[in-house]
Amino acid sequence: MNKTIFILIYLAGVFVSSIAQILLKKSAGKKYESVIKEYLNPYVIISYAIFFGATFCTIYAYKGVPLSFGPILAASQYVFIAILSKIFLKEKIGLKKFIGLSVIVAGIIVYSL
Repeated sequence: MNKTIFILIYLAGVFVSSIAQILLKKSAGKKYESVIKEYLNPYVIISYAIFFGATFCTIYAYKGVPLSFGPILAASQYVFIAILSKIFLKEKIGLKKFIGLSVIVAGIIVYSL
């Protein structure tokens, strides 16, 4: 397989993991009548199942992604979470956050070259 495919698999795992984090944040914003329901509700269970699947994507992707490149790709999660938070949670991306995300994207691009 081509190295690019493994990179895309890695990024897909990171993206799916970002979705799971958004689900956990939605779950945290709700009130539950017991502690057990707070931790055993559909959002939480689905989120951890997604994390479990994303871990396998990452492990498989390391067949073609150099170990030193993994953390660089994982940094893209900050960008994914910011975009998903804007779309689904209506959170604002302020100037500081935008600058920080731009630095992350620039770092990924520079390392990739």
